[in-house]
Amino acid sequence: MQHHQAPQTTPAPPRPTTPHPKTRRPGTVGPPAWLSPALLTLGLGLWGLALPLVDFRSMEDYGLLDRLPLPFYASLVLLTAGFLVALRRAGTAPGWPLVHCVALLVVLKAAPAVLYDAVRYPWASKHDAVVSALLGAGELRPYAGLSGNMSAYDQWPGFFTLNAALVRAFGVESTAAYLNWAPIVLGLILLPVLVLLYRTFTEDWRLVWTAVWIFQLANWVGQDYLAPQGLAYVLHLTVLTVVLRHFVRPGTAGRLGDRAALDPAAAGVPPATSTRQRAIGVLVLAPLILAINAVHQLTPVMLCVVLAALCLTRRYRNLGLLAVTGLITLAWDLTMGRPLFLETLATLKDSLGRLTQNSRAGYTGQLTGPGPELAGRAGIAMALAVALCAVVAVLARRRLTRSTLPLLLASAAPLPLFAVNDYGGEMLFRVYLFGLPGAAFFAAAALVPAAGGARRSRGALARRRVTAVALPAVLLALTAGFLPAYYGKDAMYYTPPAESALVTRAIDRMPAGGLLLATSGSFPQALHRYDEVEHWWFCEQDPAENERMLADPARYLADRIPPGAAVHVVLTRTQDVYTAGEGLLPSGGFALLRDRLKASPLFRTVEEQPYGIVLAYTPSTTTPGGAS
Repeated sequence: MQHHQAPQTTPAPPRPTTPHPKTRRPGTVGPPAWLSPALLTLGLGLWGLALPLVDFRSMEDYGLLDRLPLPFYASLVLLTAGFLVALRRAGTAPGWPLVHCVALLVVLKAAPAVLYDAVRYPWASKHDAVVSALLGAGELRPYAGLSGNMSAYDQWPGFFTLNAALVRAFGVESTAAYLNWAPIVLGLILLPVLVLLYRTFTEDWRLVWTAVWIFQLANWVGQDYLAPQGLAYVLHLTVLTVVLRHFVRPGTAGRLGDRAALDPAAAGVPPATSTRQRAIGVLVLAPLILAINAVHQLTPVMLCVVLAALCLTRRYRNLGLLAVTGLITLAWDLTMGRPLFLETLATLKDSLGRLTQNSRAGYTGQLTGPGPELAGRAGIAMALAVALCAVVAVLARRRLTRSTLPLLLASAAPLPLFAVNDYGGEMLFRVYLFGLPGAAFFAAAALVPAAGGARRSRGALARRRVTAVALPAVLLALTAGFLPAYYGKDAMYYTPPAESALVTRAIDRMPAGGLLLATSGSFPQALHRYDEVEHWWFCEQDPAENERMLADPARYLADRIPPGAAVHVVLTRTQDVYTAGEGLLPSGGFALLRDRLKASPLFRTVEEQPYGIVLAYTPSTTTPGGAS
């Protein structure tokens, strides 16, 4: 009986949360309640006024960056100011920071969806082509020998079958009707997942919303367009959040169960679950894990790596969940994804351990031109800034770091993949993307001081003064970095509808089994009829080889065209911008290539417009490798 009476006579003190207004020091006056919504309204109003002033059709060296008018930039400053004001009352009114985070997402990424009269990212039209082919064929063809290994999209068809269903449900012609809205939709879906993830480790709403804000600013890598990676990423973080909240092993909290051992902002370890409960949890998560495998080939590997890293802690050592995840991944790779899986295994011996090669960016040459160069530098600076802030928090707030060790491990887990494969030049961006949620949390922890309560040391007060300046400065700096990183290359991301129509007509003229030639695949409708037409992107190779090709491009191509092939060459403005920006061709190289092919008797002009030219290969009977 005494054992049960003790809690009644000496109740445990409540766990401290974000300080309420009553904890402010005497004499301090908080901002008025109307200031935050007023700044939000004014910021959104300026953004709405700025959009009609954006002359996106005349983008040049700096992409959309120098086409955004002053009111657009002012709207971001006002939104940031409103968010900082809302943080002051986040403990009692967490809804206003949420509204600001949604507004930031819209202001940062909705402009192309509202303005552009064509698909942003030329390669996004590839996914539209896959959905259209799926709807036309009415079946999956995972083992078909399609040019460019396009059959891989039928080996991981979850994303495309979902969009095929959406196209039918909405009654639209193709995914192009809603494609540009994908970053907003995926961002809104991801928002509650991030909040739950961060609330697992902190009770301070200021820290939660600052981490969400930093995540949105630092998510510049462009992986949230209408693509399998964007959907798989949301599913991955959902599984991770469920594991961190509901897969705690009994008796593993240790000193972390003692409030005195925790950082003032830290949350206690989530309630432990029994073996039976975790087994049921595995059954619940299995469909999500299967969905990840059906959508994307790399994300299941990332999930296995993260779950393996969590096993390094006693708290989340769930070997059964790791085994189930690994078996589902292996089973999919050996059945539906078998062709690409075996091909990848064959290349591992060449890429294993080549850190420099595996961490290269996703282009063959070197970024050239003011916009691409600025975008590249801004992206690197953003990554370094977030990482630096995160390291400061890990070192300065050790009690918070100890309680959030699983999140730190989950964020660092993808790093070793640099030693395995370059993933077509994408591994650098994918590692950054999967490590970003944890990095954003720790970066926020460096900028948001712990709630001081009644006791305030000189050191704590000094840190609060520093963070009072550092927080707005860092948020504004990240905003300034996001814009060139995300919009600095839009000259190669936006394609006029007339260019898309030119490409579509050119490919529609080609017979089944014909061969399409272009400098690169980064132009709209490049893979239109990909299941009927072969393609060769002849400049996606070493830039030095491209310079040799420019000496006599007609002969270079003719010597490599299969005999008897019906060949069309499509050269467009978007290819010109892309090959120059990515360093595939030297300055003026695209114009030289176009003029020499046009002047060659081996190629006949089929159609020429300001946005591009279409040439047909017409070899003579004496042409080596040609056909009569």
